[in-house]
Amino acid sequence: MTYPVRVLHFADSHIGMENYGRTDPATGLNSRLIDYLRRMDDLCAYAREHEADLVIFAGDAFRTRTPSPTHQREFAHRIRELASIAPVVLLEGNHDLPQMEKKASSIEIYDTLGVPNVLLASTFETRVIETRRGPVCLGLAPYPQRQRLMTDERTHGRTIEEIDRMLAHQLGVTLEGLADEAEAHDMPRILVGHFTISGAVWGSERSIMLGRDVEAPLSVVADPRWDYVAMGHIHRHQDVAQKLPAPTPPVIYSGSLERIDFGEESDVKGFVWLEVTRGSADWHFVPLAARPFVTLRFDLREHDAPTEAVLAHIAGRRFDDAVVRMIAELSPEGEARFDEKRLRDALYGAGANLVAGVQRRVEQMQRTRLGEASEDLTDQELLDRYLKSRGISAAQREVLLSVAGPFMTPAADDPSE
Repeated sequence: MTYPVRVLHFADSHIGMENYGRTDPATGLNSRLIDYLRRMDDLCAYAREHEADLVIFAGDAFRTRTPSPTHQREFAHRIRELASIAPVVLLEGNHDLPQMEKKASSIEIYDTLGVPNVLLASTFETRVIETRRGPVCLGLAPYPQRQRLMTDERTHGRTIEEIDRMLAHQLGVTLEGLADEAEAHDMPRILVGHFTISGAVWGSERSIMLGRDVEAPLSVVADPRWDYVAMGHIHRHQDVAQKLPAPTPPVIYSGSLERIDFGEESDVKGFVWLEVTRGSADWHFVPLAARPFVTLRFDLREHDAPTEAVLAHIAGRRFDDAVVRMIAELSPEGEARFDEKRLRDALYGAGANLVAGVQRRVEQMQRTRLGEASEDLTDQELLDRYLKSRGISAAQREVLLSVAGPFMTPAADDPSE
């Protein structure tokens, strides 16, 4: 009898992401670092409770290529915990790679020290991993650097666009090769990758992207010779292949474990749990209690007492542990009566972890004067005077007036009326 292999798939832990944080007095660590570590602790607890047979980490362990010793230590604690439960596969992502080819990656130390039950995946290859419920064939596809896929001679004299097209083509060829190799193994097969798939929906990760990105065609990745495709790199959890007809394996970005910023305010964070056999994969997303990000938007331009209006809206609400920002539309008069300190105090009183900012957008009430006798001017003359007041050159005004002419109301004495 073939038992399903139980796999925990996660990615993009980004240890060291410390925006919207502050020093925790109890530990001396940044509060946002603690957020990310707690999500990993929750993940470790789930793996132990549900007796994971295999743990797949699909890349980007740290925020930067050169993590601090503290960040390395804290990540290592969690990897050791996972490795005591099941074999752990660490795939190199773009944030893990050094800037120079000969330097070590930020997670290479696990391979150098021969850490038991931890496999570093730094090259495109297939590997068979033994688990307590039987073997699994893994196709390993780390972040596609140029030097990994092509020689310099092939790219000499090429433009950046040409090189990117060559990289995308070679990535597709390499992935096809991995599927060919995996086909020889009669066991569950999982492709593990860290790159962009065409059609995937991005989150905020573009703001912290390192290097240019190469897209792989979905048709190449969603190969039915795989039972499951475990992806990292894009922070929004999604099944890129969900609309494709069978037989298509699930192509899953597990998403990141924590929110980076307000761009991920509505994204659910977590990891994937699956039970895989040869020919099928039963998976589901496991959400984690990520730090809430909340945006409050107010149009206060018609309010004589804007501060009181916001306080009335906040009254009775809770923002427990949330990072909160406020965006307020104000009239010039209202801005003078807008008490930001009272509002910040109210948000902290309602449990906000951090008030990230109060952004004021003040309505400009000034109007351009077109002249005293504007009622005697034709539409063309009014438009011309307005364009002059905006600093539009004579040549540009002539073009704009000629385009607008057919839409103007003809003068009263115009014989064509």
